[in-house]
Amino acid sequence: MTSIAYAMGQAGGAGAAPSGGFAPFIPMIIIFVIFYFLLIRPQQKKAKQAQEMINNLKKGDRVVTSGGIFGRIVSLDENSVKLEIADKVQIKLNRGNISGLVEKE
Repeated sequence: MTSIAYAMGQAGGAGAAPSGGFAPFIPMIIIFVIFYFLLIRPQQKKAKQAQEMINNLKKGDRVVTSGGIFGRIVSLDENSVKLEIADKVQIKLNRGNISGLVEKE
Protein backbone atom coordinates (compact mmCIF):
# COMPACT_ATOMS: atom_id res chain seq x y z
CA MET A 1 0.00 0.00 0.00
CA THR A 2 2.87 2.40 0.64
CA SER A 3 4.29 1.79 -2.83
CA ILE A 4 1.12 3.28 -4.34
CA ALA A 5 1.46 6.42 -2.18
CA TYR A 6 5.09 6.84 -3.29
CA ALA A 7 4.13 6.45 -6.90
CA MET A 8 1.43 9.12 -6.64
CA GLY A 9 3.72 11.60 -4.93
CA GLN A 10 6.52 11.32 -7.52
CA ALA A 11 4.46 11.73 -10.69
CA GLY A 12 4.37 15.52 -11.01
CA GLY A 13 7.80 16.36 -9.62
CA ALA A 14 10.04 14.77 -12.25
CA GLY A 15 9.29 16.93 -15.30
CA ALA A 16 8.04 20.14 -13.68
CA ALA A 17 10.19 23.29 -13.75
CA PRO A 18 11.23 24.63 -10.35
CA SER A 19 9.04 27.57 -9.30
CA GLY A 20 10.77 29.55 -6.64
CA GLY A 21 12.90 32.56 -6.14
CA PHE A 22 11.88 36.15 -5.79
CA ALA A 23 9.27 36.53 -8.57
CA PRO A 24 6.17 35.38 -6.62
CA PHE A 25 6.78 38.06 -3.97
CA ILE A 26 6.94 41.04 -6.34
CA PRO A 27 3.14 41.71 -6.40
CA MET A 28 3.00 41.61 -2.59
CA ILE A 29 5.90 44.05 -2.35
CA ILE A 30 4.26 46.42 -4.82
CA ILE A 31 0.98 46.31 -2.85
CA PHE A 32 2.84 47.07 0.39
CA VAL A 33 4.61 50.07 -1.21
CA ILE A 34 1.28 51.42 -2.48
CA PHE A 35 -0.31 51.02 0.97
CA TYR A 36 2.67 52.74 2.59
CA PHE A 37 2.47 55.84 0.40
CA LEU A 38 -1.34 56.08 0.35
CA LEU A 39 -2.25 55.11 3.93
CA ILE A 40 0.58 54.70 6.40
CA ARG A 41 2.80 57.70 5.59
CA PRO A 42 0.01 60.36 5.58
CA GLN A 43 -1.31 58.99 8.88
CA GLN A 44 2.15 59.26 10.45
CA LYS A 45 2.53 62.86 9.24
CA LYS A 46 -0.87 63.80 10.66
CA ALA A 47 -0.07 62.21 14.04
CA LYS A 48 3.27 64.02 14.16
CA GLN A 49 1.60 67.39 13.45
CA ALA A 50 -1.04 66.78 16.15
CA GLN A 51 1.63 65.88 18.72
CA GLU A 52 3.64 68.97 17.80
CA MET A 53 0.53 71.17 18.21
CA ILE A 54 -0.19 69.65 21.64
CA ASN A 55 3.40 70.21 22.76
CA ASN A 56 3.33 73.88 21.64
CA LEU A 57 0.16 74.87 23.53
CA LYS A 58 0.46 77.99 25.66
CA LYS A 59 -1.66 80.00 28.07
CA GLY A 60 -4.27 82.12 26.28
CA ASP A 61 -4.62 79.90 23.20
CA ARG A 62 -8.14 79.28 21.97
CA VAL A 63 -8.71 75.57 21.36
CA VAL A 64 -11.38 73.02 20.57
CA THR A 65 -11.52 69.65 22.31
CA SER A 66 -12.21 66.29 20.72
CA GLY A 67 -15.72 66.54 22.21
CA GLY A 68 -16.37 69.84 20.43
CA ILE A 69 -15.99 72.20 23.42
CA PHE A 70 -14.43 75.57 22.61
CA GLY A 71 -12.41 77.33 25.27
CA ARG A 72 -9.38 79.39 26.22
CA ILE A 73 -6.40 77.86 28.02
CA VAL A 74 -6.08 79.21 31.56
CA SER A 75 -3.28 76.97 32.81
CA LEU A 76 -1.13 74.08 31.65
CA ASP A 77 0.40 71.11 33.42
CA GLU A 78 2.55 68.36 32.01
CA ASN A 79 -0.47 66.14 31.31
CA SER A 80 -3.51 68.39 31.71
CA VAL A 81 -4.98 71.66 30.51
CA LYS A 82 -7.46 73.91 32.29
CA LEU A 83 -9.91 75.58 29.91
CA GLU A 84 -12.25 78.48 30.52
CA ILE A 85 -15.40 77.74 28.54
CA ALA A 86 -17.53 80.59 29.93
CA ASP A 87 -17.16 83.36 32.53
CA LYS A 88 -15.88 81.72 35.72
CA VAL A 89 -16.48 78.21 34.31
CA GLN A 90 -13.31 76.15 34.02
CA ILE A 91 -12.78 72.51 33.15
CA LYS A 92 -9.70 70.36 33.40
CA LEU A 93 -8.80 68.08 30.47
CA ASN A 94 -6.08 65.73 29.41
CA ARG A 95 -3.76 67.34 26.82
CA GLY A 96 -4.56 64.56 24.36
CA ASN A 97 -8.19 65.69 24.21
CA ILE A 98 -7.25 68.96 22.51
CA SER A 99 -7.98 68.44 18.83
CA GLY A 100 -7.00 71.81 17.38
CA LEU A 101 -6.35 75.50 17.71
CA VAL A 102 -9.07 77.99 16.88
CA GLU A 103 -8.15 81.11 14.93
CA LYS A 104 -8.99 84.37 16.64
CA GLU A 105 -11.95 86.18 15.11
